[in-house]
Amino acid sequence: MLRIGIDLGGTKIEGVVMDAESRILDRRRIATPADDYEGQVRALVALVSELEAAQPATSLPVGIGHPGAISPASGLIKNANSVCLNGRPLQQDIEAALGRKVRMANDADCLAVSEQADGAAAGFRNVFAVILGTGVGGGLVIDGKLLRGPNAIAGEWGHNPLPWPRAEWGEIPGPPHWDGRCGAIEAWLSGPGLARDHARVTGQNLSGEELVARAEQGDAQCDASLAHYEDRLARSLASVINLIDPEVIVLGGGLSRIQRLYRNVPELWSAWVFSDRVDTRLLPAHHGDSSGVRGAAWLWN
Repeated sequence: MLRIGIDLGGTKIEGVVMDAESRILDRRRIATPADDYEGQVRALVALVSELEAAQPATSLPVGIGHPGAISPASGLIKNANSVCLNGRPLQQDIEAALGRKVRMANDADCLAVSEQADGAAAGFRNVFAVILGTGVGGGLVIDGKLLRGPNAIAGEWGHNPLPWPRAEWGEIPGPPHWDGRCGAIEAWLSGPGLARDHARVTGQNLSGEELVARAEQGDAQCDASLAHYEDRLARSLASVINLIDPEVIVLGGGLSRIQRLYRNVPELWSAWVFSDRVDTRLLPAHHGDSSGVRGAAWLWN
């Protein structure tokens, strides 16, 4: 069975055609119309049509990964950091434009589905997938099935407060978050959060990539900022392990490319995990940036 997966991101919309053996037969990317809800719907529908036009079948199943969640109460998008989507009937509008039903899930949920199906967490039943990028998201696969929850917010750990805050590191009350609260995990562990904290401590305005590169070259200040980031990530993931005890935690998003995380964070999180040993594995997403779009296609498995 051929199916289409779409990843609706803040800067790009990616689409693939995937076959029953999870092979990608076609892949296309277009820029996301910024802050333009109607433009995003039109662009997404046009991308689906373009992908279908190149295949023998003309009406393929479509799965879509998107920011935020669809409210079970209203059917409208909520909690999206692409704020033009919030309060909009995205699924209804796309289905009306395509003339058929589509399946949709949060982008972090799609990461979890993809990596549990045939990625870094293949063969494991309980998986927590994390997006460390412009925002901080999470998705849960429990007993081999995606957990959405009655409020459609399962896995949204980034909006919890940073656990075990260190006053000496300026973590109380913590930076303000876009939702109006202070000290959220996302405000510390997102790419902008890492850059903001480094600027606060050092006065240097560096991107996350620049900060990592300088740390690798021996810059002591950048290395210290990354060490603080690792400590915060370890504390935050320890609270997840204490709650759901997953076999595997998979990291995706731009910051997941920092290789030292996979060595240092598991060494740190034992101090906060309520166990005599921690067998949970921390792994990078096997499919990298393609995990989200593959997971969207897997929604039709």
